[in-house]
Amino acid sequence: MTLHTWWLFIAAVFLLSGTPGPNMLHILSRSVDFGMKRSIAAMAGCLTALVTVLAASALGLTTLLMTLPGVFEILRYVGVAYLLYLGIKAWRSDVAALDVGEDKLSTSLPATTLFRGGFIIGISNPKLILFATAFLPQFVSPSAAQAPQFAILVASFAAVECFWYVIYAAGGRSLSHYLIRPSIKRVFNRITGAIFVGFAALLLRSRPA
Repeated sequence: MTLHTWWLFIAAVFLLSGTPGPNMLHILSRSVDFGMKRSIAAMAGCLTALVTVLAASALGLTTLLMTLPGVFEILRYVGVAYLLYLGIKAWRSDVAALDVGEDKLSTSLPATTLFRGGFIIGISNPKLILFATAFLPQFVSPSAAQAPQFAILVASFAAVECFWYVIYAAGGRSLSHYLIRPSIKRVFNRITGAIFVGFAALLLRSRPA
């Protein structure tokens, strides 16, 4: 893998990661509801899922999954169900005035729950498997040792993803200051819920290439 190839990969991943999707919307909403520091647990969950799938791609496991349509379908339906759950939950969530403090310690959600939610969002998205299977190997030179190349690409992807997590979480923290009024928070919740349901509908229609 040449330096030029690596820069092409970084540019592609930067645009791909920055595009709003389930992961970024989830982190933004976690930051709005619980503060930027507590949303780190959700970021960690999403990132763990990402690295797990990319590492599996390097080991050839995702290619194996793609040859087992039943497993792919189960994973897709799990993702649809969880996105629908998040959408309905956001639509119906409490609209009491927000505490705009940094950590919102009044919440009863532990960090493990926030981590688990982020992990499920990330790991249940078949689009990530398709990306890891079809896109990632294109940047690996077959004439050189593949393990170091995959390690560099996965680490680079994780770094870019973390950058966008922080951007979206910071955006959620700033946005929370405008959601003090319950009426505005209700609109935000319903927009967020509708977007999650939209992602679920798109995922339901998706098929492996």
